Amino acid sequence: MNTTRQKRPDRVIDNSKKIILDLCGGTGSWSKPYKDAGYDVRNITLPEYDVRNWRNIPEVMGASGEVYGILAAPPCQMFSDARTHAKLPRDLEAGMEIVKACLEVIWYWQYRIVSDQQKYSPLKFWALENPWYGRLKWFIGNPNFVFDPWEFEDLYKKKTALWGYFKHPVKTVFEKNGKLKKFDRLLVQELRDLKSKIWSEDFVNTKTRQTIRAITPQGFAYQFFKANQ
Repeated sequence: MNTTRQKRPDRVIDNSKKIILDLCGGTGSWSKPYKDAGYDVRNITLPEYDVRNWRNIPEVMGASGEVYGILAAPPCQMFSDARTHAKLPRDLEAGMEIVKACLEVIWYWQYRIVSDQQKYSPLKFWALENPWYGRLKWFIGNPNFVFDPWEFEDLYKKKTALWGYFKHPVKTVFEKNGKLKKFDRLLVQELRDLKSKIWSEDFVNTKTRQTIRAITPQGFAYQFFKANQ
């Protein structure tokens, strides 16, 4: 009698039906680990999409399936304390238009319970990102999670806040490295060579600087993905 235990085949996980909405996702840096893992990632961002028109965007309405998770990174220009050389006055109401649109998308999918007694969230997770040093918390309260990129092995400082319903990513660094760089110097030295139309534009262009500055650090993005699959 052969008593050799047969090794079970590795289970293949099909993530292709798990829809991730990346609202105001820009370059898609935050959702990249999900895309790499085979999720159906839909980057709802300008210029192709305006999240304020979300009801008219089939990719948001989940035409081919149910939304699994939502990431949202509404522009921070009207909220951030770093707004020191703006040509236009701060307009919090205009800034909140996009925040409200992101929240409406989240609420739309959270409403979709299948029974009165359902105890689990229709969304596996949702998270909304903005600078910690800003005014968004005046409107939606204190954040669920706060981090600096250096805490996830990206060697720069940019204190960031997350609001939402998600599992906290595990921080991997607990003491500041003496080699931490100022963000602008990091951009010049380490980001200008990336193969992207956005990054290849002149760095001194203000709009380009803001776009690059908004890129989600990949150390954090990967740890967020690990905690929320």
